[in-house]
Amino acid sequence: MTPLLAGKIAVVTGGSSGIGAATVRALAEAGASVLIGYKSGRDRAEALLASLPAAQHEAVPIAIEDASSIAALEARLRERHGKLHVLVNSAGFTRLIPHRDLDALDDALFDAIMATNVRGTFAVIRALAPLLRAGGDAVIVNVSSVSAFTGLGSNIAYCASKAALDTMTMSLARVLGPEVRVLAVSPAAVATDFVPGRDPAQVEKQAQSTPLRRVVQPEDIASAILACVTHLTTATGTRIIVDGGRHL
Repeated sequence: MTPLLAGKIAVVTGGSSGIGAATVRALAEAGASVLIGYKSGRDRAEALLASLPAAQHEAVPIAIEDASSIAALEARLRERHGKLHVLVNSAGFTRLIPHRDLDALDDALFDAIMATNVRGTFAVIRALAPLLRAGGDAVIVNVSSVSAFTGLGSNIAYCASKAALDTMTMSLARVLGPEVRVLAVSPAAVATDFVPGRDPAQVEKQAQSTPLRRVVQPEDIASAILACVTHLTTATGTRIIVDGGRHL
């Protein structure tokens, strides 16, 4: 049987660890050739690359807040493939700050979170949109968070950045269709090291208060992302919540 994504080209930013790495594996196992975007996790990205089923996979440096890095990615894709079918924006940044501690969330940190989570994601989409249109029936999946609509998360700026990402997902879905669908996948706390200093026991405790009472794993989010690409073919501009019912 031919794999669902045979012949497809995919890019995953933030692809060296956590949700990004699980997504790389899912896309590769479905037959796609995947570019693993990494910022500082070169060793992780190369180890992941070595573990993937044989195809034209690559590990490439992508700093999404850096315009020259994004331009280099676009040029590489244009020269080697001339098109793109799947873009997963998994790169992001946050820091654990209690919401009540307003002074700890200074301007520099607020700007850094917005620059990565919002502006950087938009810049990648803007640069790669022509290649996605050339791919035809292409998909963008933005990794968002239930923080976008609950206002609960690692800090207030992170919540605001994910709300902006959800709105941007809707806006882009309007202008990039019909050639490109745009969706967001929204987890709550996932069993990764994405939030520095977050205690795994806290994640477990939160999970026990949800209807499903299970910790959401990176593979759960990757499965949802894969479904956006392969099965939810009439969905665009919306979010898929994968949180065990945490938002309820």
